[in-house]
Amino acid sequence: MNPTRRPASADAPDAAASARHRLVLPALCIAVLIAQIDTAIVNLATEPIGAAFGARVGALQWVIDAYNLAYAVLLPTGGLIGDLYGRRSAFVLGAMVLSGASVVCALAPTLGVLIAGRALAGAGAALLIPASLAIVRVIWRDPVERARALGIWAACGGIAMIIGPTLGGVLIHAFGWRSIFGVVIPFGVAAIGLARAVVPESADPQGRRFDPAAQVLGAVAIGCFVFATIDARHDAPRAALVVAIGAAAIALFVRIERQLGAAALVPLDLFANRAFRGMLVGNSAMTFGGYGMLFVLPLAWQSRHVLDASGAGLALLPMSVPFALVSFGSGAVAARVGGRMAGAGGVALMGLGLAAIGIGAAGSTDPHAPMLVWAEAGLALTGTGLGLAVGSLAATAVGAVDAARAGTAASLMNVTRMIGAVFGVALLGALYDACGGGASGLRVAMLTGSALQLAGAALAWRTAGAGTRAGAPNPIG
Repeated sequence: MNPTRRPASADAPDAAASARHRLVLPALCIAVLIAQIDTAIVNLATEPIGAAFGARVGALQWVIDAYNLAYAVLLPTGGLIGDLYGRRSAFVLGAMVLSGASVVCALAPTLGVLIAGRALAGAGAALLIPASLAIVRVIWRDPVERARALGIWAACGGIAMIIGPTLGGVLIHAFGWRSIFGVVIPFGVAAIGLARAVVPESADPQGRRFDPAAQVLGAVAIGCFVFATIDARHDAPRAALVVAIGAAAIALFVRIERQLGAAALVPLDLFANRAFRGMLVGNSAMTFGGYGMLFVLPLAWQSRHVLDASGAGLALLPMSVPFALVSFGSGAVAARVGGRMAGAGGVALMGLGLAAIGIGAAGSTDPHAPMLVWAEAGLALTGTGLGLAVGSLAATAVGAVDAARAGTAASLMNVTRMIGAVFGVALLGALYDACGGGASGLRVAMLTGSALQLAGAALAWRTAGAGTRAGAPNPIG
């Protein structure tokens, strides 16, 4: 039974509070859904945006990567702001920034303004996503109910993958690329209003403070590694220099955090928690394979004229639909078998899905049927594994630490997701290109991605140690 639910004999104010409590999860889900749709839908618009501004591929890449870079860099700050000053406040502010950024993007007169708007949207998401996870941790204190809530929360990602490409194609065809940014605005306004009405405020500032030096060093470190990954293929010496700067920033960051102890931006004793460490490894492995595959596979389909852009979007449904359906029950599965089993098992299943896609490409003499059939089977496995892993790993992230650190834990979870995604796209995309693209490039990229993802699943299992139930507290230290 939810500990915040009132007994049947409660008076009218208690009944009203209970009704508001039931609306908390819908408020969180609306905002997370629009954040995910905003990410998914923009990928379809790069070609018409390039035509509108006369931009080349290198410049258009930043329409996507400006969001990713701002999101990754600001996540630790976003999580700490929620813990210090109020998680509902951070959630509402993030939704406001994301909605405002969508207005900027929709009205952008130049590509530079559009890229700036996308970076602003990433900053909004860096506030919104950790705050939403932290609110779940604070409100649903019972591990089983929290796992169920997180399963529904995670399913929003699958729903976004279904809605985003389909809706984006329709809007771009009917109203032009600017219309895709207008989708976020009314839902963002609804999330803001609902959150203000039903989400209780919570904060845990005791013993914590805003540390500018750690904020800057953390942002520099994450930003350098993300930027170097994006830039490595274009300018290797510059990327190496940026990596060196990032490494120096990490060394200084660790030194400062060790001195601050529990008051640090990222308390280092979090990493003494085996379940939490395993979750970080599992998250990076999950997005490495998932995002890398989503970048390479549609590119291979279109380059070989197996499918056009709209057909590729529809062909991804065998992944999106299982992802959405399985996510709803992933929290319950994790609560039953343990977050370690569900998380690492889901990542391993994704690795098998990538292997199926690669095997299909390896045996494909016909440029159409064999590649497509194997790919659809692999996508179904990948979507099932992704749906199982997302909710399980999220439940582990917010359940393995104290509620006072929920925002920080959520931000670290999303940082590792972002890092895995960037490296997956960069490495598997580079392998695909280096092997000449087409079936041979797809085969090498997918089989390599499968091997690395299976290794990541094994490492996550080993790192987590003896499994705990998802959402069960695991003492730190």
